[in-house]
Amino acid sequence: MDLTLSDRHRALQAEVRCFIARHGHLSPPVGGGGGRVRPDRRALDWQARLIEAGYAARFVPRAYGGHGAAPDVLEAAIIAEEFTRAGVSPGIQGQGIRMLVPTLLEVGSEEQRRRWIPPTIRGEVIWCQGYSEPEAGSDLASLRTRADVVDGRFVINGQKIWTSSAHFADMMFLLCRTEPDRPRHEGLSYLLVPMDAPGIEVRPLPTMTGHATFNEVFLTDVRVPLDAVVLGRGKGWQVANVTLRHERLLLGDAAKLAHRLHRLRGLLERTRVDGVPLIRMPHWRERLMRLQGEVLAMKCHQMRLLSEAARGQDSGLGLLVVKYAGTVLAWRLTALAVDALGDAGLPYEPHDDVAEDDEPTTWYADHMYDLGLIIGGGSSNIQKNIIAERGLGMPREPRPQGGA
Repeated sequence: MDLTLSDRHRALQAEVRCFIARHGHLSPPVGGGGGRVRPDRRALDWQARLIEAGYAARFVPRAYGGHGAAPDVLEAAIIAEEFTRAGVSPGIQGQGIRMLVPTLLEVGSEEQRRRWIPPTIRGEVIWCQGYSEPEAGSDLASLRTRADVVDGRFVINGQKIWTSSAHFADMMFLLCRTEPDRPRHEGLSYLLVPMDAPGIEVRPLPTMTGHATFNEVFLTDVRVPLDAVVLGRGKGWQVANVTLRHERLLLGDAAKLAHRLHRLRGLLERTRVDGVPLIRMPHWRERLMRLQGEVLAMKCHQMRLLSEAARGQDSGLGLLVVKYAGTVLAWRLTALAVDALGDAGLPYEPHDDVAEDDEPTTWYADHMYDLGLIIGGGSSNIQKNIIAERGLGMPREPRPQGGA
């Protein structure tokens, strides 16, 4: 992987800096705080501006509402780096844009791409992920939610849990069992389900941040058309794994880690003890530099993965480690911030909308939320097993004997 910037890449870098200087004041507040709410008008307008300029949905074809540029790993890295350095929003992220859109581009039908990708990348349609169930989390293939074909439509019955954003989402990409007589991995299908369909009940689950970012979702005789299935009946495990591949990159996103490191450095520069900034004290500086090195390693690793994907190569172990390493590193970054804040962060009170200028609340909310993400999307212990067994070829973990 050659990271040398060509004249073309340097021109893009200058272009991005000019755009930020001219329009950066229009950016919505950048993440943080654990609020995780539906994009407001300001965020939607900013997203539209970014798509038009080619800084969001850059590599999504024009036929589906994107900018239509040819994939280029260095271009993506330059854009992310400049937005991070300036402290402005990179645009709407989330499960629809970062997980469903690339899934549809890879395995969706032409009609599904044209119908769902344009409003999703604009932030007009918000998606949630219907995977985990009370008795099927990391062992996803054991899920019980089923969809039977009745009078030419899928009729869905079951329950999902830990469904992020379901309380304000418009749509769900749902994994369910449609072929109960086939082996469990071959009996699943991947459906696109409207969240306002009759028979759907959403019950928010407040977390220790004070926000209800997760939800229980109950589906009772929910009807969707047969063309709501992606790739075909019984192909759900294949489609789900495409989505999971992109989920790992989202949860371990190097750009998010770089932005958090940028904020953290600012915090250590501003926070003083006896008039001396923390960043000038060896203990604090050493912790920051260690984290800085790991963030840089994650950035280079993600660029390598994107390069391999562009060449059609299977990244294997390289992709498996992203979720585990990224979520743990994100939590360690907030841990340093919490230590630096000390007493300033103790009177934490959750708010509906937390901006980054409310620094203690933002850092403490992120710290608690990130602890949950170490579990969400496949707990760290499960991730370690997957890395060992599938990535390193080690023996499978012994299963407990019945009745033990």
